[in-house]
Amino acid sequence: MTDQYEGIVNPPIDSLLERVDSKYALVLFAAKRARQINAYYSQLHEGLFEYVGPLVDTHLNEKPLSIALREVESDVLVMREEQAHPGVAELADEEFGDFQLPGDDDPFAADLTVAEPTIEGVEPEAYAPSRVEREAQVQEDVTEGVDVADEDA
Repeated sequence: MTDQYEGIVNPPIDSLLERVDSKYALVLFAAKRARQINAYYSQLHEGLFEYVGPLVDTHLNEKPLSIALREVESDVLVMREEQAHPGVAELADEEFGDFQLPGDDDPFAADLTVAEPTIEGVEPEAYAPSRVEREAQVQEDVTEGVDVADEDA
């Protein structure tokens, strides 16, 4: 008895495409399931059972993607579109009321624009100290408390 190689060629792509809308949907669906199987194996030794393991019999060293494709072929997994939970918006309205973030129509919204202080008739550059003046002031502040006689000793 010869074992048939299980992989991307078997199950046949044509039989898989009958179970999904398009090959792109098949790729996304199988990849998502393969990640779940991978996560199951990695969490198995920790005792965390957040993900469901393989739903078909697996072989030694079989890849998670091959397992996922075999699950799709055997109709153990059925792909369906994700639907938004009906009534979520209504439930949020009941919980939070008519909550809105402050915007242009809010008269109490904070004005985050900062006006630059000016002296009338004088440009800001005229009364702001230059870099050289600031460095000289810092040098004076540093040397102000230093006694020259202490340095010679």
